[in-house]
Formats: sequence, C-alpha cells, structure tokens
Amino acid sequence: MQTILHRFIKYIQIDTQSDPNNPAFPSTEKQWDLAHLLVEELNDIGLKDVSLDENCYIMATLPSNVDHEVPTIGFVAHIDTSPDFSGTHVNPQIHKNYDGKDIVLNKEQNIILSPDYFEDLFLYKGQTLITTDGTTLLGADDKAGVTEIVSAMEYLIQHPEIKHGNIRICFTPDEEVGKGAHLFDVEKFGAEWAYTMDGSEIGELEYENFNAAGAKVTIEGKSVHPGYAKGKMVNSILIGNDFISRLPKNEVPEKTTGYEGFFHLHTVSGDIEETVLEYIIRDHDFDLFQKRKTDFENLVTAMNKELGANFLKVEIKDQYYNMKEKIEPVMHIVAIAKKAMEQANVKPLIKAIRGGTDGSQLSYKGLPCPNIFAGGHNFHGKYEYVPLESMVKATEVIVNIAQIVATK
Repeated sequence: MQTILHRFIKYIQIDTQSDPNNPAFPSTEKQWDLAHLLVEELNDIGLKDVSLDENCYIMATLPSNVDHEVPTIGFVAHIDTSPDFSGTHVNPQIHKNYDGKDIVLNKEQNIILSPDYFEDLFLYKGQTLITTDGTTLLGADDKAGVTEIVSAMEYLIQHPEIKHGNIRICFTPDEEVGKGAHLFDVEKFGAEWAYTMDGSEIGELEYENFNAAGAKVTIEGKSVHPGYAKGKMVNSILIGNDFISRLPKNEVPEKTTGYEGFFHLHTVSGDIEETVLEYIIRDHDFDLFQKRKTDFENLVTAMNKELGANFLKVEIKDQYYNMKEKIEPVMHIVAIAKKAMEQANVKPLIKAIRGGTDGSQLSYKGLPCPNIFAGGHNFHGKYEYVPLESMVKATEVIVNIAQIVATK
C-alpha cells in the first residue's frame, strides 16, 4: 500500500493538464514531464522495450515467463488530466481510517466533501482516502490507472512464480480532450486485446459507452448604439439564450442516468456581435445519437428561418462510438476481467460508461479494450478523491488477469 501511495502522490504532483484548443500533439508540453519520469521508472523496475515516441505515447513490455503460447494482452491508461479544472500545485490530503463524516478540504474557503451529498463516501468507511485540498482536481483520472499498471508490472517482476504471457502497457496523452487514441499505433502495441484502467468506483467493468459528438453553434449579431437600436440591433447573446431554451430541458447530464442520452452545454462565450455555444451530444443507442445530431441541426435551421437570415451556424464532429459492437464478438475478455475481480474479492459492477475512454476508440482501431475501475470518484473537480484500498485492489486485478490468461 505504501508503495502505491508514494507512486500515486509523485504522479499527481506533476501538472499534466491537456488543452482542447491546441491542435499540437500532445496538446501541452508539460505532459512530457510525467512521460520522461515514467520512461525512467519503467526501465528501473525492469520492463523491456521501453519507448517514448514523438507524440508522447509510452510503451513497454513485460516478457512472458511461460514456455507455452499465451495471447499478448495489454493495459492502457492516460497521463493527462482534465482541462476543466486546475491541475497545478496539487496538494493531496491523506485521511486514514475514514470515519464516514464530513471531510474539510479547505477551512478558509469552507469547502467540504460530505457524504450527505456524495453518498459513495459511505462505501469507504474505515479506509484511507486521498483527497484534494479544495483548490485543484486530484488527478486520479487517470494517474490512479497509471499507478496501478506500473505497480502491477513491478509486482509481477518481483514475483516470477506468478506465471504470465507477454504483457504490453501504454500510457497515452490527451485522452481528456478526445485525442488519446488518435495516434496510438495498434500494430506496434501488438496485443490481441487490452484493458483501460480508467473507470471509477471499485468493481466497475465496462464494455459499453456513449456515442459522442462535439457541437459548436456560432451566432452572428449586429451591434448598434442602444439608444438607436430599434429595428437594427441583433443581439447574438439573446439569440443564444433562445437556442439554449429550445433544447429539451430534462435531457441534460444532471437529469439523466443509465442509458439516457443528453445535450450538454459546457462553454458559452460572447457579446452582441458574436456568441459561441459549445455542446457535447451523447447517446448509447446509435440511432438515437444520429437523431440527436439531426434535431440539433434542425433547430438551427428553424431559428434561421424565423429570424429571416442565417445568423446561426453549426458545426458537429463525431468524437467516438460505442465500443459494445466491437467487444461483443470477444466477450471472453470481459469474462476474464470479471473472474479476476472475483478472485480479488471485488464484486464486479458491469455497467455502461456515461462517457468514453481511450478504449472506445482503440476498439474501433482493432484493439478490443474494455474498461476496468481505477478507483477514483468525482473526477474533474475539487471534490475528487480515491480510496487507497481501491487502487490496491485494481493492481491485484491486473495481476490476476495476467495469471488467468497464462493458465492452460
């Protein structure tokens, strides 16, 4: 536990936020800081073929220690953290033997992590929780996954009596901005299948995710002196407000769950002359996903017709698709992960991801890649936390998968 704790804290104190507005790869130079550290560490623990390419993808191999043929499998996590909340100067707080009560993250700002609001905290009474200090995110998404993979590889090297085939690992940049798998070299990776360690609550095992698109609505206005504006001014902000109000009010993230899709307005910027609305569109069902995009475009068309001019313009780009289609033909890889959890005394929680992972894109690139819990909660904000015991169990699950796959 102490090794995992020390490793995790070391990783999260390196700022690796990605940038959705930078087309470079990686989108931020600071991701290289953790990448270089990981290359050094992977070499130190004894992995082979350690490489860091020009796009900040780290790959390495744990060679087989059996004399029979075993499928090459892989484990994947991402090194960047969300651009939605500060990842600079992360100051983790360690809470041993959590008592099930409120945790004061920041006394001066009265920031409290409370089980009255975040009920999942009750699951971890008596455990060691790692939280933020209320001013940054934590970075468990996905440095918990990175920690678990490195720790599992180190454990397997230190315990050669545990049999396993060839294991490939990869740490990707820019997952949080949707690019983590874009330049992933599946052929170089050389695994038959892999697992992303990028889930949340202990026990999560996922092979379904949203179909996803990003949508940008740009609204042009006309600025005129307000004293002489009648019949002349076109206020793009008010048009934007009207557009927002016409989308289904209950089809938003905070009012949906399970397989329910949504329209999520995440960024608004503007003035009288121009307003920009940025959305993400999500649905598990592909036909409903397509309908959502069509409805979105039709609303723009209808409003332009009402206004008598093309004041609104829309751009929609698909981001990733539901990996279920690619996983169902190879469901034995999900069964292996389920068995590995049960061997670790972890109850599998098979559910659909209300989001996406590198695994969804990798599955469509020919590398089937279900998602396994990394242990963190409340990602992308100041209330993020991870139980240390969940990271230990995730590490154990990786070791168990390696052993199960190698069993004749």
